Amino acid sequence: MTKVNYVEASGTVHAVEAEAGITAMEAAVKNGVPGIDGDCGGAAACATCHVYVDPAWIAKTGPAGEGLEKSMLEFAEDVTEASRLACQITLSDALDGLVLRLPDRQH
Repeated sequence: MTKVNYVEASGTVHAVEAEAGITAMEAAVKNGVPGIDGDCGGAAACATCHVYVDPAWIAKTGPAGEGLEKSMLEFAEDVTEASRLACQITLSDALDGLVLRLPDRQH
């Protein structure tokens, strides 16, 4: 199991345990994390799972992928270098303890 900490803009933390191999979006939706909708089902086509990867984790998750992910982030608000679509982050043992912050406007 991989632990993911979703942090709302208010500071509220939602700690979720999820199976390796699913995405951070799927883990959030299955556990009712507010602000992560995943309207497109994980096809990188809606940006309703926009998150900020905590700086300590960017090296392990990598930056937003070229192509679909970066294109879709152009439609999201308040995008930074740490922005990712949670549907494009596949959980693994290496990401145990991952911290993802939610944009202020996404709740």
